[in-house]
This record gives sequence, structure tokens and C-alpha cells, in this order.
Amino acid sequence: MRVLIIGGTSFIGPAIVRRLHERGCEVALFHRGQTGAELPDGVQHILGDRKRIADFRRKFKRFAPEVVVNTISFSEEDARSFVETFRGLAKRTVVLSSGDVYRAFGVLRRTEAGPVDPVPLTEDAPLRQNLFPFGGDYDKIPVERAVMGAPDLPGTILRLPAVHGPEDYQHRLFRYLKRMEDRRPAILLEEGVARWRWTRGYVENVAEAVALGVMDARAAGRVYNVGEMEAFTEAEWVREIAQVAGWKGAVVAVPGDRLPASMKKDINTDQDIIVDTARIRKELDYREPVPPEEALRRTIAWEQENPPEIDPQDFDYAAEDRILAGLV
Repeated sequence: MRVLIIGGTSFIGPAIVRRLHERGCEVALFHRGQTGAELPDGVQHILGDRKRIADFRRKFKRFAPEVVVNTISFSEEDARSFVETFRGLAKRTVVLSSGDVYRAFGVLRRTEAGPVDPVPLTEDAPLRQNLFPFGGDYDKIPVERAVMGAPDLPGTILRLPAVHGPEDYQHRLFRYLKRMEDRRPAILLEEGVARWRWTRGYVENVAEAVALGVMDARAAGRVYNVGEMEAFTEAEWVREIAQVAGWKGAVVAVPGDRLPASMKKDINTDQDIIVDTARIRKELDYREPVPPEEALRRTIAWEQENPPEIDPQDFDYAAEDRILAGLV
């Protein structure tokens, strides 16, 4: 199978390339050439700007992709240009979306009014009514509509969870891991955050889901949630990291009024973001190839070797010590 990937050189992209290459796919990437990545031999490169994707249709036609994977469609304009470019050229598309399309995410971020939504969220759960809540033209809802509204170019939508792993530009584990490495006696969490749950996924496991969406024709016209079956509370998540990292400290839930602003999250922690992944497991036989402990081990090793720039305000240990002393 010939697969063209739009993007594919950072974080999730290289993991997708590896999974497809292992399955014998002929893979080409369309990217700007500004991000280096370790990719298997034989992967082709088509250099260009996704904002001008239609200008490269002749090159795409020469590669003749059967399936096109779009890892970087962030706006309605992106999605419509993508669909028009590959209509009549490819058989199917697979587009990466996000769990932030659900109304529950708007409730979490306080951009949607009303009660919390029940979880787990199936693919048919209500979507946000308020578009563009994050600023700019980013919103995966119009992206999904544009892709799934093209009956002559069947699409597959994969709604991704909070993804961690090597090359994670958000460094999701770092704020906890650094405290563990600094031998802090405790990690403080706001009470609401400590009990809040969010579906997560390891990058290689998410890439496996994408590869299944590419390889299995049953995925055409379908929307799938992706993520681990167990959604830990934030406190449980810290303890999972601690177990692998060898940290023996305590995880302490603290009333919000005792925490400095830098340690608070402006979210409605009554709204968990837990998605139901039964559909992709049943229809595409999805299973995580990397077990949880090994996934954390690999993520921790990468974070230790690639720490981000540190804002001292995020690690005010003197303030944390005062809070701990006041709880005794």
C-alpha cells in the first residue's frame, strides 16, 4: 500500500511512519523540511508548505497514494484545501483529530454552559457548540466536518487523547518528573485536579491506532476515539510515574485557596475527559503494542535526556515547603 503522510516529521508522525513501514507500506511524507526525524530507509520526501498544498498535486499524483494521512489539519481552510487536493487522486483519507471536540471539553474549559457531561464519552457524545475557543482559527470540529462531508473521498477520523512519549513537545511528564529527580518529599496537587480523570495514550500505541485506520478498509467513513482503557486520576497518574521513576514521596491534595496561582488550573475539574474506545477495539481489533510500564519507562528516559527550558516560578520549592508545613 502506498501511503502519503501530510506532516509526519515530529512527535506522533515518525511513530506512524515506523508502524506503516513495518507493515510493508511504501511511505512518502509531505513537509517543509524544517524538522529532522529518524525515519526508516526508503521513506520518500516531498517538500512544500501545507498552506499551498494544492500546488503540489502533480507531485502527489506521481506518488499515487492509496491513503493519505493528515497529521496537521488544524482549521477548516486546511481541511477543505486538503480534501480538494486529494479528491480523485487517493482512495481514502485518515485525519488526526482530538478529544477537544467534545462538549465535555468545553465544560472543562468553562467555554460551554450547563451541567457536566456523563463519561465515558462515545464517538456520538455531544460536540462543543462554541467554536474556536482556543484563539485563532484552530478547531478540529470544522476539520472533521469538511473531511467527513466528502462522500467521494471517504475519510476516517481519529480523536486522540493526551499523548505522551519521546519527542513530546509539551513535556507532559516533566513537571512531576523534575520534582522526583530533585528528591522533593511531596508533590502537591489542587484537590479538584487530584481527583480529575483524563484519557491518555502513549505515542507508539496511538501510532498503532493510526496504522490500523490506514490499513483496514473497514475504517472508511468512521470516527474513532483512541486512548488507554483505564483513565487515571491525576494523583494516580503521578503515582504511576513515581513507581517507574523510583520516587518514594507523597502525593498531597491541597485546597485551592492554599496554592499559589502558578500551581492552579482554571478548569472545571467536575468534568472528567474519559473516552470510550470500544469501537476501535471491536471494529479494527486495536490493542496497545507497548505495555503501560514500558511506555512510561521510555517517556521518562527521553524527558531526562531532553529537559525543556525551566521557568523558576513553576518550581518554587520554598513556597511548596511552606504549604506542606501548614498542612501538618
